[in-house]
Amino acid sequence: MLENIKSPDDVKRLSAAELVVLRDEIRKVIIDTVSKNGGHLASNLGLVEATLALHRCFDCPRDKIIFDVSHQSYAHKLITGRYERFGTLRKIGGISGFSSPAESEYDTVYAGHSGSSISTALGIAAANKRRGSDDFAVAVVGDGSFTNGMIYEAINNCAEHRDLNLIIVLNDNEMSISQNVGGISRYLSRVRTSGGYLSLKHTLDDFLVGIPLVGRHIARALKWIKDSFKHIFIRDTLFENLGIPYVGPVNGHDIGRLETVFAEAKRRGGVWLIHIVTKKGLGYAPAEQYPEKYHSVGPFDPEVGVVCGAERTFTSEFGRIMCELAESDESVCAVTGAMRDGTGLTRFSELYPDRYTDVGIAEEHAVAFCGGLALSGMKPTAAIYSTFSQRVYDQVLHDVSLQRSHVTLALDHCGIVSGDGVTHQGIFDAALFSSIPNVKIWSPETYAELESSMKSALAADNVCIVRYPKGSERVYDRSGFADLGEMTYLAPRGGSPDCVIVTYGVVAEEAVKAAQLLSEYRVGVLKLLKIYPLDKDAILPLLDGVGLVYVLEEGVMSGGIGEKLAALAAEHSGGARVVIRAVDNEYIPHGDRESLLRLFRLDSEQAADEIRSLLRGA
Repeated sequence: MLENIKSPDDVKRLSAAELVVLRDEIRKVIIDTVSKNGGHLASNLGLVEATLALHRCFDCPRDKIIFDVSHQSYAHKLITGRYERFGTLRKIGGISGFSSPAESEYDTVYAGHSGSSISTALGIAAANKRRGSDDFAVAVVGDGSFTNGMIYEAINNCAEHRDLNLIIVLNDNEMSISQNVGGISRYLSRVRTSGGYLSLKHTLDDFLVGIPLVGRHIARALKWIKDSFKHIFIRDTLFENLGIPYVGPVNGHDIGRLETVFAEAKRRGGVWLIHIVTKKGLGYAPAEQYPEKYHSVGPFDPEVGVVCGAERTFTSEFGRIMCELAESDESVCAVTGAMRDGTGLTRFSELYPDRYTDVGIAEEHAVAFCGGLALSGMKPTAAIYSTFSQRVYDQVLHDVSLQRSHVTLALDHCGIVSGDGVTHQGIFDAALFSSIPNVKIWSPETYAELESSMKSALAADNVCIVRYPKGSERVYDRSGFADLGEMTYLAPRGGSPDCVIVTYGVVAEEAVKAAQLLSEYRVGVLKLLKIYPLDKDAILPLLDGVGLVYVLEEGVMSGGIGEKLAALAAEHSGGARVVIRAVDNEYIPHGDRESLLRLFRLDSEQAADEIRSLLRGA
């Protein structure tokens, strides 16, 4: 059936029986594609019916649907003209695993971080009103995102703009990535048990208003009766206390019921919050049973399911190191934002539950919270993905560094990240945080360097950042490197170098390969472990008299480590020529790592070609 669905208009023409067929086919295509390409599985399987109901009730792309985070937009992609390309999901040149306006007019924004959807939708709704349009903005928000503070800033603002056409769909599946935590989760759990409220509210409204001539007057006069019945089932919701009409909980897998509720909210207009309850992983038994395990997966055999082996990764090594550090030091503690498994802290949380805190999807709070822990004598480490750490700049500056608090940030998924695309690349952190006073940054390339970096960070003071990549340690011959403390140096054979390649992190493998390809020249490789502040006393002697310093950096050029090295060389080493190869004012799309390295000329072959050209030109 999907072959015949070219737009949401085709979905609107389907009968109830045909919708069931389409629903099942969408789930099958999602399972088949994700099992081949990897991607987000459980969340997408849970939102199929709601996606179909939304597109049957609203008129997209005139009405705007914004998926918070947007990794749950696969069904939306399949019914908005992208079925034929869906097999290219997450591949370079293929369709994104997140919403992407470059792909389709049905995708409103790029979205890969939690909490921004209601703010964006509210802005769209305000603009619609100002230009005299009755179009709607719809924000689809998972309950996990309701632990993010930005959501409440937006909801507070919604209460002042109740005349705007804005629908907030709270997708309550009792999970974010890890199990939801905190008071909001418990609150929604209580609301979830009050299913009688919705039917009573609508029945009483319709009955009172339907009485000819006097119905509306009676409705107002007897409002206290309705409220009294309502309080039998549930107290006023948080949203209604803020002035936002609330409907729910609604079965998020009943397309007919969802259509009724969405259509009624659309008919009445204004701001509405519709609370739907869905099941993550619905339609694939392993994902239903273990939704956290199937949140984001690599390729797998759908007949067997995801097999969790004992693969050694930087993430798993970080978890091991944290447990060992905590065993020897009772002040060591760990904080994460709904990413216990994703940051490798599962074992830590089991061994040291009194020193482990999951704050929900609230990275800003996590870092400020760590600042408070540090002020009281603890040694906190905030484990966050690099792409989400962009949100904590203010907290690192104001709540930690300015206070001289000793907090460590462990930034996972640094550098180029395959698969997830523009919103999830870890290329900005070094440039971002090196602008803050008294920050120290390490970028290990090996597991051993990760361990030494964490120990150095915990023994230091103020803000310490240890950044490391997704996946496993790169395997190649490092035997020629000389250990120079917090850097290593691979000297060329045959005398003083014609060129020194300066690098850090896992792209060092490409630097070594480039040096090997340049056998006609003497090329050294300087690999930094502590990348900021730069140790000029150790670095400058290695660059003295070198004609070309070539920086190979898996990060952004503007404000990056290469620019800092160039400034250092210009000031202290007699004007050595420094050429920087980094990501220059661009976003990195989705694709496999090797293809992305080639795309941004960070691979060994293109680095060697550029160095050869520069040396010949010199």
